[in-house]
Amino acid sequence: MAMAIKSNRFVHLCFLLFVVSTVLLQTTDGRSWKKRPLRQPCRNMVLYFHDVIYNGKNAMNATSTLVGAPRGANLTLLYGKDNHFGDLAVFDDPITLDNNFHSPPVGRAQGFYFYDMKNTFSAWLGFTFVLNSTDHKGTITFGGADPILTKYRDISVVGGTGDFLMTRGIATVNTDSYEGDVYFRLRVNITLYECY
Repeated sequence: MAMAIKSNRFVHLCFLLFVVSTVLLQTTDGRSWKKRPLRQPCRNMVLYFHDVIYNGKNAMNATSTLVGAPRGANLTLLYGKDNHFGDLAVFDDPITLDNNFHSPPVGRAQGFYFYDMKNTFSAWLGFTFVLNSTDHKGTITFGGADPILTKYRDISVVGGTGDFLMTRGIATVNTDSYEGDVYFRLRVNITLYECY
C-alpha cells in the first residue's frame, strides 16, 4: 500500500512538472495566454483604381491586357463563361482620389491578377500603388486573394517605400463599378498599422 501511494505521488509530481514546463515554454517565446488588443491604425486613406481590359479594339484606352490564358484561348478576350479560370492579366492602371475615371491621377496601380478558382469567380492579386503627388510619394505593395463575388475583401499590405517605408496593414477592396469584361473600378480603403 505504501508503494502504491509513493507511485501515485510520483505520477502526480511528473504531471505537475509537465504542466509547469509547458506553461513556462509557452510564455518564454514572448506570447501570452491573453489575446493582445489590435494596434491603433497609424494612417488611413481611400483610393480608386480603374482597370480597362484590352479587348482587341481599345488599344488607346486599355490599361491592362491578358498575358496568359488556357491553351487555345484568345488573348484579347477573357476565357470561360463564368469564372475566367486560368487567365492572367498585367495592368498599369490610373489611381484617383475619387471615383471619376477622368480625375487627375495621383499615381499608378501596377501588377497582375489571375483567376485561380474553377468553381467560383475569384482572383489572386499582386500589385503596387506607385504614388507621386504633392501629398504622397512612394509605393505601397499589396498581395492576396480576391473572392470577387464578396462585397468587401481584405488584401494584405505587405510593404512600401518612400512615405510608406516598410508599412504593414490591410486594404479593404470593393468593386465600385464594372462594365462587363472591359472595365472595372476598385475602391481601396487602406488601413496601415505599421508606419515609420
